[in-house]
Amino acid sequence: MAVLKKPEADQRRTYQRVFEICTIIALVFMIVAFKYFPDVGAGKRIAQTSQELFNVEDVQQTKQENRPPPPPKPPIPIEAPSEDVLEDINIASTELDVNANIAPPPPPIKKKVEAEPQYFVAVEEMPTPIGGLIGIQKRIKYTQIAIRAGIEGKIYVLAFVNKKGIVTKARIIKGLGAGLDENALKAVRATRFKPGKQRGKPVNVQVSIPIVFSLRN
Repeated sequence: MAVLKKPEADQRRTYQRVFEICTIIALVFMIVAFKYFPDVGAGKRIAQTSQELFNVEDVQQTKQENRPPPPPKPPIPIEAPSEDVLEDINIASTELDVNANIAPPPPPIKKKVEAEPQYFVAVEEMPTPIGGLIGIQKRIKYTQIAIRAGIEGKIYVLAFVNKKGIVTKARIIKGLGAGLDENALKAVRATRFKPGKQRGKPVNVQVSIPIVFSLRN
């Protein structure tokens, strides 16, 4: 048989009643407290804080520099009116007479252009210098620049010999420079040649002449 609790020890039977009584007492206590002690509360606390000091410095006021305006442009010179009065100019009549006989302009003068003589490249008898190549070599002079530079070699001059054996013109085919080309041209131009012949008649011939420059001589 189960053992039952005593009614005095069973708290569940009195729980509801005890809870209601406690709630009523708490509400009565709060009403009385708010009615008779409305100003009950914590006092005001004044917090003391340290005051910070600031040093105020005098700030110098900056001045804005104004640049001077650019100089004015120079005035454009204007020519003053001349006091001289122009003289009256007589203008010829501009009327055109259609029936008038006008002489035609003279014909242009034609200049006679002499045809450049033709020079043969190869003929039966080629022109030869009078005195031989040795005579041309004797006219050659070394320049100081070529001597200092030690320039040696051979220059080829193309000479145009006319029917009389005179060199009309000459040019360098292969040169050495340093003033030697100019001396070679002078020596060839100053040389007379036996004219070249074709079928027994003297003709204009162009001939190549070698000139040797050597410092060993």
